Amino acid sequence: MSASTSTSTTVVNPLLSSWANEPFHLPPFAQIKPSHFEPAFTQGMKDHLNDLQTIVDTSECSFDSIIAKYDQAGSSLSKVSSVFSNMCSSLNTPELQEVQTKMSSILSRHSSSTYTLPGLFEKIQEIHKQRLLLGLKPEQIRLVERIHMDFTRAGAEFTSEKKEEYANIKAELAELSTQFAQNLMKDEEFEIILTKEDMEGCPDSLIEAARTAAQELGKKEDEYVVTLSRSLVEPFLTFSPRRDLRENAWRAWSKRGELDPERDNLAIGTKILRLRKKQAECHGYKTFADYQCVDRMAKTPENVMDLLENVWERAKESANRERLALEKYVMESGDDIGMEGIQPWDWRYYAEKVRVAKYDFDESELKPYFSLDKITDAVFAVSNNLFGLKYVKRPDIEAYHPDVDIYEVRKTAEDGEEKLVAIFIHDNYARPYKSSGAWMSEYRCQTKNLGEGVDKMEGIPIISNNNNFAKGKNTLLSFDDATTLFHEMGHGHHGMLSDATYERLSSTSVLTDFVELPSQLMEHWLEQPEVLKKYATHFETGEVVPDELLAKLKAASNFNQGFGTIEYTVCALLDMALHQMEDYPDDFDLAKFEKDYLEQIGMPKGIIMRHRPAHFAHLFYGSHYASGYYVYLWAEVLDADAFAAFKEAGDVFDKETAEKARKFIYSAGNTVAPDELFRSFRGRDPDINFMLEKKGLTNLAEAQ
Repeated sequence: MSASTSTSTTVVNPLLSSWANEPFHLPPFAQIKPSHFEPAFTQGMKDHLNDLQTIVDTSECSFDSIIAKYDQAGSSLSKVSSVFSNMCSSLNTPELQEVQTKMSSILSRHSSSTYTLPGLFEKIQEIHKQRLLLGLKPEQIRLVERIHMDFTRAGAEFTSEKKEEYANIKAELAELSTQFAQNLMKDEEFEIILTKEDMEGCPDSLIEAARTAAQELGKKEDEYVVTLSRSLVEPFLTFSPRRDLRENAWRAWSKRGELDPERDNLAIGTKILRLRKKQAECHGYKTFADYQCVDRMAKTPENVMDLLENVWERAKESANRERLALEKYVMESGDDIGMEGIQPWDWRYYAEKVRVAKYDFDESELKPYFSLDKITDAVFAVSNNLFGLKYVKRPDIEAYHPDVDIYEVRKTAEDGEEKLVAIFIHDNYARPYKSSGAWMSEYRCQTKNLGEGVDKMEGIPIISNNNNFAKGKNTLLSFDDATTLFHEMGHGHHGMLSDATYERLSSTSVLTDFVELPSQLMEHWLEQPEVLKKYATHFETGEVVPDELLAKLKAASNFNQGFGTIEYTVCALLDMALHQMEDYPDDFDLAKFEKDYLEQIGMPKGIIMRHRPAHFAHLFYGSHYASGYYVYLWAEVLDADAFAAFKEAGDVFDKETAEKARKFIYSAGNTVAPDELFRSFRGRDPDINFMLEKKGLTNLAEAQ
């Protein structure tokens, strides 16, 4: 146990103490301070290396003594790292950012050292060579192969000089990624201060959210604030009739990461690209895209591009038709938007006008039926109907912020006894020092590979879902917001339902182009009438959402799909284009590359990238989604096909199909190759036509 000592007292570091007395061995959030992390990391890294050295020193060379022990190694460091990474996303105060900046390269170098510890890879290599001769179970063989690949992709077979070079590259990448994320978080503190008159024409839910944001930021009583949180700025761009204010908001939002010359994320992104190219070259690949795709379902950049270009051409045709419809509306309405026509700050506003005119569907009429509380009830009910999970709220357990809810997740076992499946942390609101977007994370991963004498509670997962909804007295969600909540719960189920023996193969530790299948599949249940008719009730009156409004929602479901598909797909295309470059010359200009590339591929007028390079955190805050932003579209092929299995069964809650989904999609983790898992669930390889139909891209004329 580590302690810091003063002249009068000894203060125990809660990160290095036992959490056995905390409910479900949760982190003692109230006791943890930023100053605790550095000494905890120092001790955790030391313990991790000791665990690995024990493996090196053992005379026994068996699966249990080498591979299973490796899977257990570093548990104290993992405990600290999980709290730290979650806090850096959810409550990254200036004090914690200082620690993050200092520790990023140190932690990277520690990670590199674990793959190059003398004698360790040789032990793993020996098991790998014999893996088919040792009588191992399929999951154990999979674990050996995945760990062996982890080592080779981390440079375990490099020369000493090359290992040092590679460690330096990884450390610099870690520093740059941290700086990129912190710059972005700082830019997202940007505030657009408005008056009551400025908010005229906006729906009540948006006005209330803007006023709540102003109150939380300490503004005057007559002021309203639109932040650069997507849950505030997108509704403002959709509903504000003030074109000048929409343009101001759009320009700030689209310039995140480059609002201040001292926070130049374009320069950082360029450095990251060059380092990734060096990283790929160390492994003998021409480009980083080649290196990344090897360990993906797609296998090659060419396969990725085939999918993206197929969808891109269809989506361009659809988006261009949508723009013509918007311009026709503008002309008929008499609005003056100038000779340039529809601009990016106009698209959402006029798309909503056209949707109301064409389908008599006004998004703001739906919002009162989509309170956060009721949509949370809905996703919990879906979880129960599909997988038998029950959520028990624990308001007595203190989290890291008062807005955060903690739940026990339970399931009735075959013997009739309720068992604890997971702990679920729900963090739904935007706030200062919280990263933008939405994500699932873990404080503890599911595993059955616990050391001797370790409490089984340590194998129960602690799963966190994080959203950035605009908080209001009655937080009302758009349909997109509600979809996001369901999406993240899909990831949550991937963690909560995990049933792997070994932590390395559990939960979301799957190939990147499979990881979005569980999340995107869950989105489908939000649209089901049996869910909406029970849980979409008016936040004031309790009235069930009218059938007429649901019919309009369904009729308009494919409206503006061209815009949405373009906005996403162009990001995936640019990602692949950047990472397929074989050279980044000294005068490489990331902003110019973006402009030139969009012209080259025929970017439809009036639309921009959903994530422009300077705030493209998926690309530059870590490498998980680099050369991999395509995975959402890849997974759409899988999820549309997978949900068709429920429809073919005649019941979206069909028990047999749900059990197959649990077994092959949500519980298997990386114990089996993902293409095999999909074939086990569906009986065949995926069919792209289900996705094209879902997006309204099979018959464009009809879709318009």
